[in-house]
Amino acid sequence: MAKLLWKKHPFRLLLYLEWVLLGIVLVASLIPHPHHHFHPDRQRTILHLAAILSIAMLGVMGLRLPYGSQLLQKLYISSGFGLSWIAVLLGGRGGRVFPTLLLIVVIRACLLFSWNGRIFVAIFSYASFLLVQIISFLGIRPFGIPLGRPFPRLVHRLPSEELQNVLIGLTINSALWFGLVLTFVLLLVGAVLAEHESQKKLAIANHRLRQYALAIENQAILQERNRIAREIHDSVGHYLTAQSIQLENTALFLATDREKAAYHLQNARQLGKDALQNVRQSVATLRNHPLKGRSLKIAIEQLVEEFKRNSGIAIAFSLNLLTSPSMEVTTALYRILQEALTNISKHSNATQVHLTLTEQNSHIYLHIKDNGKGFNPAENTTGFGLQGMRERTEALDGKFELTSKPQQGCEIRVEIENK
Repeated sequence: MAKLLWKKHPFRLLLYLEWVLLGIVLVASLIPHPHHHFHPDRQRTILHLAAILSIAMLGVMGLRLPYGSQLLQKLYISSGFGLSWIAVLLGGRGGRVFPTLLLIVVIRACLLFSWNGRIFVAIFSYASFLLVQIISFLGIRPFGIPLGRPFPRLVHRLPSEELQNVLIGLTINSALWFGLVLTFVLLLVGAVLAEHESQKKLAIANHRLRQYALAIENQAILQERNRIAREIHDSVGHYLTAQSIQLENTALFLATDREKAAYHLQNARQLGKDALQNVRQSVATLRNHPLKGRSLKIAIEQLVEEFKRNSGIAIAFSLNLLTSPSMEVTTALYRILQEALTNISKHSNATQVHLTLTEQNSHIYLHIKDNGKGFNPAENTTGFGLQGMRERTEALDGKFELTSKPQQGCEIRVEIENK
């Protein structure tokens, strides 16, 4: 069941227009007819006050409009028509008062009903106006009160046939005039309501757009945080892993071969310096490209040489690039390879690694395989490095595939379109 609500008039401009029209009606009602003396003073006063009270009640009704109940809305508009008829039947002046009261009812109907309801109310208003015109033309006086205006005496001196033609012409002109006014009011109020609805929808759309923008901003911040986290993990983690291996070698040869121990210790120091430098670059939001102006081929060759020197693992590699990849693709491939070699040196216990980087049909294929101890990918749920490699690949709409089994090594395949 719809909840009944009485709301204030939603449009101040239309409410002020209603007040102006009601003011005109009250002024017209208070001006006495110079030619109408159809009742004793007391009875005439009572009927006149009742008519003014009906107009006042119609005006008070406009302060609140019913919403949520179609039945009450129909009763509300019907009451408006009833008060308008009472005001005319008891106070007369149908030509002056009634059209204005009907316009007020039509305006309120436009606020409550859809176009079908508005048109129906307008047609009913027009029929009511025509009925008053006919009653006035026929000289019918409900309660002894004439509904129309008295004509000047000069008109009454016309022959009956000419007088009838004049009255018919005036009636037709009044009907046409009121029909045009009703059409204008319907279109005007409809335009106002349409503009208000457009502004309301625009406000809702702007609110949603702000929400979407905020969500996108939060998503962008999250993605940027993940990117920086990957950069720190891939770069600093690589150096710290290599440094850890060098320190273990230092401890291994410290008692038996001090020269080798000093060599590994020097490498560990250099790796520590490199890691610190990389941290500084990461704190500066990683503005520097990880390849530092080098081509992908040269950067990979240096990375492979560094891997062999720090881990002691043999690596066979083959590079066959036909073009120079974009910066995004170059960075992704370098970081993926860097993380893969870091994982191999840290976890695999491998003795040999095979690496190929080829380009075919505008696609770049990276293949990394080791003969280490392998692992079960389904049980590896905490590997941020593997997650970072996958995210880098998928961010470029590429394909990432990892295959590994215990004691059977690990194999990584990456396919990225060279855009």
